[in-house]
Amino acid sequence: MNIGFYSPATPITALAPQRFERAQAFFASKGHTLVAGRLTGQQDFYRSGSIKERAAELNELIHNDDLDMIISTIGGTNSNSLLPYLDFKYLKNHPKIIVGYSDATAFLLAVRSLAPTCRVLYGPALVASFGEFPPLAEETWDYLEKIICTGKNAAITLTAPELWTEDQKNWETYQAPLTMQKNQWGFTEAPKLEGRIVGGNLNTMYGFLASKFFPKITPNSLLFIEDAEKDAATVEKNFAMLKAAGVFEMVKGIILGKHANYDDLGSGRQPIDILLEVLNGNPLPVIYEYDSCHTRPMMTTPIGAYAHFDAEAMKVSFSDF
Repeated sequence: MNIGFYSPATPITALAPQRFERAQAFFASKGHTLVAGRLTGQQDFYRSGSIKERAAELNELIHNDDLDMIISTIGGTNSNSLLPYLDFKYLKNHPKIIVGYSDATAFLLAVRSLAPTCRVLYGPALVASFGEFPPLAEETWDYLEKIICTGKNAAITLTAPELWTEDQKNWETYQAPLTMQKNQWGFTEAPKLEGRIVGGNLNTMYGFLASKFFPKITPNSLLFIEDAEKDAATVEKNFAMLKAAGVFEMVKGIILGKHANYDDLGSGRQPIDILLEVLNGNPLPVIYEYDSCHTRPMMTTPIGAYAHFDAEAMKVSFSDF
C-alpha cells in the first residue's frame, strides 16, 4: 500500500525523531510505502503548523490519487481547526482508507459524515503506535491489518488482547520492560450489545459535536467513547456534556474504552462509576474497558460498521463497513 501521513496537531515527527524513525522502519518491514506530509519535521510551538498549513498538508494527501490510505502521526488538541478547510467533496469522489485516533477523531468523524465512501478506522497512529518497541506494535498492526483485509460484504471478529499496558516508559529510547495488566471487559445491563458504532475520543468530540462534521446519531447507534490522561473532574464534565446534548437519549448503548493514565483525584471513582452517576438511573447498557483506545495493544474499530460486542468473551464482530 501507499500510505500518506500527516500531523494534524502535535508536531510529533519533530518532538520524537527516534520513535518516528522506528515507525518508518516498521512500515518498510511490511513492504508499504510511506508518503510524508509537507509538515513532517516541522514545529510551530504546540502544533505542526498554522491552521491553513495543516489543512494544506492534509488536502495534498487527499488529492494524491496514488495513496491507498491516510494515517495521522499522532493526535493533539486542535485538529478540529482544520475541518472547514478540507476538501471532503474530492475525498468522497476519490475514497481512501482513513486511520487514526485521539484528536484525529475530528477528521475521522467528519469524513464519515461528509465523505462516507471512505473506510474510516479508529485505529493506530503512525508514530504513537508503530514507533512502539516490539511486540506491541506488531499486535496493534495485526488488528489493523485484519480490518483492512476484510471485504465490504464480509465480517470480521476480533478478540481482545490478554494483556494491556498504559505504561509511558520507552517513548523515545528503551528504558525497562513495560508493566502489563491482565485484561477484562465489563458491562452493566447485559454482556452483549449490537448496533452501528459511531464515536471516538470524547475530549475531541466536544469540539465539533453540534456541527455538520459530526455523523448523525440514530436509535440503532452504539456510542463509542474513550479518553486518556484526564482527571475525574474532566471526565464528569464531558459525560455531563453528552447528557445535556441529549445524546444518551438518542443511542442504543455505550461502548466505553479504557482510560489510559486516568487520575481519579483521590476519589477512588473510575470512569464507569462517573458515567453511571451522570446517567442517573437511565438503564442505557454500557460495555466498558474496550481496547480501542490509548492503551496498547490497540484494537481497530471501523466507524459506521455494524458491531456485535460480547463483553464476557471479550470479542467484537464488525460487518458492513
